[in-house]
Amino acid sequence: MLSRGKFEKRVKEYQAAKARGGVIDDNFLDLEPYRVKNAIIMAAGMSSRFVPLSYEYPKALLRVKGEILIERQICQLKAVGINDITIVVGYMKEKLFYLADKFNVKIIVNENYYKYNNTSTLMLVKDKLDNTYICSSDNYFSKNPFEQFVYRAYYSAVYSDGDTSEYCLKTDTCGRINDVRVGGADAWYMLGHVYFDHEFSKRFVDILVDEYKHQSVKESLWEDVYRKHLDLLTLYIRKYSSNDIYEFDSLEELRAFDPKYLSNAGSTVLNNICSVLDCEEKDIQDIVPIKTGMTNMSFCFICKGTKYIYRHPGKGTSAYIDRASEAASMNEAKRLGLDTTYIHMNPDKGWKISYFIDGVKALDYRNRKQVEKAFRLLNRLHAKGKDTKHEFPIWQEIQRFYHHIRDNESNTYDDLFLLHELVQSLYQKLIAEPHEYCLCHCDCYAPNFLVAPDGKVILIDWEYSGMADPAVDFGTFVTCSNFDVDEVKELLKLYLADDWSLSNQRHYLGYIVICSYYWFLWALFQESSGKDIGQYTYEWYRHTKEYAKIVKHLYD
Repeated sequence: MLSRGKFEKRVKEYQAAKARGGVIDDNFLDLEPYRVKNAIIMAAGMSSRFVPLSYEYPKALLRVKGEILIERQICQLKAVGINDITIVVGYMKEKLFYLADKFNVKIIVNENYYKYNNTSTLMLVKDKLDNTYICSSDNYFSKNPFEQFVYRAYYSAVYSDGDTSEYCLKTDTCGRINDVRVGGADAWYMLGHVYFDHEFSKRFVDILVDEYKHQSVKESLWEDVYRKHLDLLTLYIRKYSSNDIYEFDSLEELRAFDPKYLSNAGSTVLNNICSVLDCEEKDIQDIVPIKTGMTNMSFCFICKGTKYIYRHPGKGTSAYIDRASEAASMNEAKRLGLDTTYIHMNPDKGWKISYFIDGVKALDYRNRKQVEKAFRLLNRLHAKGKDTKHEFPIWQEIQRFYHHIRDNESNTYDDLFLLHELVQSLYQKLIAEPHEYCLCHCDCYAPNFLVAPDGKVILIDWEYSGMADPAVDFGTFVTCSNFDVDEVKELLKLYLADDWSLSNQRHYLGYIVICSYYWFLWALFQESSGKDIGQYTYEWYRHTKEYAKIVKHLYD
């Protein structure tokens, strides 16, 4: 192994000889152990903090000061002779496929990008790790940081004056990283590229393969695996100026670096906002993603002193949500004063703009006054809502979800067939009886009832709404709660008021079964697409069976 001084001298001699031309590599065999073999560019993530641009294309394709981020990085690698480049893609992967032909790079698809972290990316390329640069596709290097020969494994770092939430480093006197902590102040922190040498790669792959069987590791950053094994994995700090490496975590940060994004970000989402609010892009400030909701993506922002929410329809939602019906219902909800947050919705594309109300909380099922107010909203909707000419055909939707799940062998099991027959027989009895149709919300569970600081209750998110049996609203309200059967009967008495007949009890309790089964199948459908619905899936399954027994007894 060469000393550091000897290595630097030999690299200079190599570069001088190369500048003169001719075949020179045989004269520099002592540099071969230090030659960079390849590079991995990680470009699979969703960059959820970088809204709204991340709704439209991967962050790697940002055009910064006239250059596309990932293209600039590829060119910087190739400029120093690193031509073996692998790009791992995931989110909107097809938009990155062109790079293979344009730059002669390899593409690997990470199918687990939406549920695992970048450990899953390195698992896919573990056989390629050697003397390897590991790069993030969203970094902007003002100067080319890459080299043809690298002396030892390192992680690049920049200095933070003041507090930071990044991974902060401590080193020994030789620059070896001996402590990594999340968050700190006045410290060097990890930012930018990292270089694995052969020895580091070998040890790291052995550890990663051994630990990847744990779910927590799959959901972690590879840096978390590294810092857990600092005694076995040697990286040195490579210090850079904050003017050398940039990482844009938000549109605000990008605007500060590239003023073009103040006036023309090339974003359809921002154009939508400008068209509705009659503003310029620079007026849209303080954009913050909102993580609530199971199917859509949303962010809040401030425009001319007022706070708003932009709702972006989730991928695939057009398969089971009628946006034209939602828009018609929203207009009715606004007219009736049920949703005072609503401003505008595009019935074709599904995007929506609403007012943001500070201090609101989701309805508390255990707060009787709030429940009473929620029921009054639903009664007003059912009595006063106009016919929107859009139906919510719950049994048709159940059949569609059921057949999709049944045809997917990994999601079929005997109990599902039996459950479907049970619910189907009950539904036939329910529709054989007299029943009414009116405008319904069809998704009225606690998070969709917002309680303002003044106590006012607002009903939001009308995606599933349409003309339906009003029992659908009560059924959904109950099946998403943790009320026991006796409490539900008391709620039904409150909901029906004077119309407390046996047939009505049977009808409304029957629709708890129908709604529970609908949402159970909906959850299975979502999970087959990679979304995690969590405990709700079991609760809906349990309620289907529990209330089916009760209603069967009432019929008998």
